This record gives sequence, structure tokens and C-alpha cells, in this order.
Amino acid sequence: MTITDANDDAPSRPQAFLSSIMQIEPQWIDYNGHLNMAYYNVMFDRAIDQLWLKLGIGPAYMKERHGSTFTAECHVRYLREIHLGDPVQISVFLLGADQKRLHTFEELRHATEGWLSATSENMTIHIDMAMRKTAPFPPDIRESIDAVLKAHATLPRPEGVGRSVGMPVR
Repeated sequence: MTITDANDDAPSRPQAFLSSIMQIEPQWIDYNGHLNMAYYNVMFDRAIDQLWLKLGIGPAYMKERHGSTFTAECHVRYLREIHLGDPVQISVFLLGADQKRLHTFEELRHATEGWLSATSENMTIHIDMAMRKTAPFPPDIRESIDAVLKAHATLPRPEGVGRSVGMPVR
């Protein structure tokens, strides 16, 4: 995957965090001629990692402060095919947070045409890596999270938040 630089704006501005523009790798295309479902998650994860860096909870945080995050739950919706050569960009919305959890919603869009290809709604937990257990975010990290949460609370709620998998009720 090739990546161009992510938006350098502070993630606490009243707009969704925008990832770098990403390119699809040829080996990610399946026998149906489109992006295999597994690689949507790879791109969503890379976008989250970019936001985590801005919040101060990236690889250096794990190495120096022995804290990290694990995904506890994920719901992906595949809405329109992505193909080789399609540039994509992911918007990340921070919908909620508490002492140990982050609730995010991501939209993967064609980077030049703007149409929505997929969404991912996630619950992420903060982990004390020394104990391998959930733990509260440190105060400085929580301050960064709260600033983003406050900014994102002013945004319209993305379409599809809270959806669940199930057959339609008749």
C-alpha cells in the first residue's frame, strides 16, 4: 500500500479525522476482481493507527508507557466495490469514550470521487500491557481524547451508526 501524508490538522478540529490517501495493492484483489473483505479491515486499522498517533497512543506509547489498545468489537458494512487503482481515504469519527474505551466509526471513501465504499464501527479498549488487562487512560491521554470527542460531538452522526447484523423484520 502506498500512502500520502495524512491531514496535518489537529484531530480535535470540528471535522472527522482524515487518513492519508491509500492505494490498493494488487495482491489484495480477490477472484471476484475487487478488494477482498479482509483488506478493508487492514485499511481501517491503518487509519485508526494514524489517529492514535495524533492522540499519543501509538507505538511509542506502548514502548515507553506500556499501554496500548485492542479492538473489542467491530462491525463492517461493505456498500460499494473498490478496485485496483482506486485511491481511498478514511474518515474517523470518535463517537464516545470513557475511562477505558473508545467508540469509533469509520467511512472508507473513494478519495477523488467521494463515494462511500464501506463503514466500520468499533469498540476499542485501553490495555495495560504489563498486566494484559484493561486500564484507564492516563490523564494526559484522556485530555487529548476528550478534546477530539468534544469536537466530533458537533458533527452530524454518520449514517449507519449502531446498526446490527440480522434479517429484516417483517
